[in-house]
Amino acid sequence: MLLLLLLAIVLAQSLISGIWMQQLEKRELDGMLAATRDLANSAAATVSFFKSLPLQYRPIALDQLRNMGGSRFFVSLNKQEIVLNGIQDSPKKQLVLKEVNQTLLHKLGQSMLIKADFSYPADLHVFNNETLLSDIPPSWSRYTLLMEPINPPILVTQIKLDNGEWLYLAALLPAPYMSLDENVVSPHQFRFIILLTIILFPFTFALVRWQTRPLRHLAAAAVSLGKDIDQPPLPEAGASEIVAVTRAINIMQQRIRRYIGDREKLFSSISHDLKTPITRLRLRVELLDDDSQIAKFSKDLDDLEMMVKGALQTVKDTHIHENIEAIDINVLLNSMAEDYNLLEQHLTIEGHCKHLYRGKPLALKRCIANLIDNAIKYGDQARVIVMDDLEKNSNTNMLYLYVIDEGPGLPEHQLEKVFEPYYRLAQDSSGNGLGLGIARSIARAHGGDLVLENRPHGGLQAILSLPRN
Repeated sequence: MLLLLLLAIVLAQSLISGIWMQQLEKRELDGMLAATRDLANSAAATVSFFKSLPLQYRPIALDQLRNMGGSRFFVSLNKQEIVLNGIQDSPKKQLVLKEVNQTLLHKLGQSMLIKADFSYPADLHVFNNETLLSDIPPSWSRYTLLMEPINPPILVTQIKLDNGEWLYLAALLPAPYMSLDENVVSPHQFRFIILLTIILFPFTFALVRWQTRPLRHLAAAAVSLGKDIDQPPLPEAGASEIVAVTRAINIMQQRIRRYIGDREKLFSSISHDLKTPITRLRLRVELLDDDSQIAKFSKDLDDLEMMVKGALQTVKDTHIHENIEAIDINVLLNSMAEDYNLLEQHLTIEGHCKHLYRGKPLALKRCIANLIDNAIKYGDQARVIVMDDLEKNSNTNMLYLYVIDEGPGLPEHQLEKVFEPYYRLAQDSSGNGLGLGIARSIARAHGGDLVLENRPHGGLQAILSLPRN
């Protein structure tokens, strides 16, 4: 957003400057053509004046003009056309020369032979093709042609009066049209655009930050909502759309909180209400005379009690209301390794967590313990590998725990099914098929996930991924 706004500012300034330069160029071009017509009219008047003088008076008039001034032209009478070293062609040059020729032909007649061109002072020939402007006395050209240190190009008009008689008129275009330079964006314009962009940048940056700050808070709150449902409601601030989304998230949080509260109350009520009838049924079963019926009734009651306890354990072990704390994963894993090894259950820890992880301590311990228990039970030993990508990729900030066993693994089509409640592949009597489901629920409550994979060389690995942000 910030880059787009800055680009819009630069483009707007460039467009406005371009339009302004076009209008300025048009005004300057109109002014230059008007000044050129005025100069051409003066040249036509000078030509008419010299044509009206008798031949014997023309040199006297030229001497007076050279020594005393009085004309905007450097004038000379030459026996032949003087060859000029013209300047480089440009649109402005062609427009000026066209205007000069049209004006002089209109004033002097279409039969006049007129040659007009521009030449720089250093290359300008006067009187003849061997004499340069720099070779004549400075006083002769001081009033008309010298403009030091600029030395702009000089407009030279040669008009054939008679055979062997060319009137030579040299003059500068009036200011500010002397240089004939093409109008481009000047360095001042570039500096102006850059300065204006620099001035607008802090305000644009502050505006973008002010608008996106609620979005960042909203994103962070959405992530932490899955970890802590009891976090305070989000402040409703920012643009109207952001306020609407924030209000919807707050309402959703309240509904989820009520739903979880109702679920816990429901399971607590079920537990309380079922304990008494199950106990009464056990007592009545003891009064039966048929041993086979007693065994059947007892098994059904055991199954019923196990289902109730399993459902309650599913709710309890997710630790929905547990506070989030900074957890030292290394200490947690080492403590668990000591406990398992004391029971002669082989557990090794590889790698280490580089930084503390913020999560629910008891829930995470329960999650990891379920994975380790399964690895030891079905694979004889467990190996936990810790991979902390905090410094490798700052965008993901993931913490990975690989729990690896040496068992036979699982069929590929069963890798997801074993997470379903009460689903068990093993035929032994211990266990109720809830451990993996509880572990995945805890992982997802922290914004992560839990998946199972068969290792290429045998064994099963459980990959627990926990995001830090």
